[in-house]
Amino acid sequence: MTDVLRTLAADRREPLPAHVGGPGARLLAAAGTPGGFVFVLVGALIVATALANPNFADPGVLIRFLGRTAPIAIAAMGQYFVIVSGEFDLSMAAVVTTQVVMAGNLIGDDSSRILPVMVLMLLVGALIGLVNGLATTLLKVPSFIVTLGTMLALGGLVRYLTGGAATGNPVDEFRQIGRGAVEGVPVVDVIPYPLVIFAVLAVAASWLSRRPYGRSLVAAGDNPAATAVSGSSVWWLKTRAFILSSLSATVAGIILVGYAGVHPSVGQGYEFTAITAVVLGGVLLGGGRGWVLSAAAGAFALELLFTLLTALEVASTWRDTVQGLIIIVAVAAAGRAWQAGRRPRRTPSQSPQALGRTTTTPAAGTDKRENT
Repeated sequence: MTDVLRTLAADRREPLPAHVGGPGARLLAAAGTPGGFVFVLVGALIVATALANPNFADPGVLIRFLGRTAPIAIAAMGQYFVIVSGEFDLSMAAVVTTQVVMAGNLIGDDSSRILPVMVLMLLVGALIGLVNGLATTLLKVPSFIVTLGTMLALGGLVRYLTGGAATGNPVDEFRQIGRGAVEGVPVVDVIPYPLVIFAVLAVAASWLSRRPYGRSLVAAGDNPAATAVSGSSVWWLKTRAFILSSLSATVAGIILVGYAGVHPSVGQGYEFTAITAVVLGGVLLGGGRGWVLSAAAGAFALELLFTLLTALEVASTWRDTVQGLIIIVAVAAAGRAWQAGRRPRRTPSQSPQALGRTTTTPAAGTDKRENT
């Protein structure tokens, strides 16, 4: 055993593949990962859509498309934190709808209510996430069931309060958050406020994912027992992930009021769209692998694909079918790619001979345990 340890200590291992070669080689290697490929896909879909519809190549049209897609990209970043921890959040669409109805009925024509109501909306969103997280982690109810129940409860409450019809109409100053833009920008003419909000949240989400919390959350999704042994509170890590998810749905709801109006159907299907975007971004269902910006890129890729299908005059009824196929293919591809990436590669210095595990027969009278 001592000989083996000495051999391992003297072994000079080859550098990791990610650090071999120059920046170009590293970029190509990153593009080959599930999280990197989605950025290549986004570029390819932009080109394909522009070829199918030349108007889409106009910078002003493209920037407005990005602004319209920003809410689902924000929701996808929130869903990322839940999925990478090994859980699900099916209540996102219900949270979006609840927040939209709250804004429409509480703000009304009084602009002085905008800030207090927005604070209330964020508090409600955090409370919903807290309930989802505690029920999942402390009560040990599967997150799929917990968030499904939350979705049904909130959906029923909204239908009861609204009668299933549009109610309320917040003041224009509030709706400008979703429909307004920074004007007079060179080349693109405008930068929509939703895109600005997305950019700020994307930077914050990327920063958080690189902090100890983000790294511990990924570790909890990969191996909860080992994370707990390391001293991290797994229940609190995951609970905060649910809070982040509900807060992201709240922000998406605030933006959607701007151009989607106030109706109980606003946000419908957002939970599945967000999950599709996350898995398309290479995040591994079951947790432990993924990058938050790849999840956001998955949202843009998904909406670009739907825009391309529209440009090709494919019936909109195929949208759900395409989304379902994407989930199946993306999950299978990401799972295989991550497993391939985790499989250790044996190098010459790690061969059995280098590790001292010789296969020669011990000499007569020698205890075989000496070579183990």
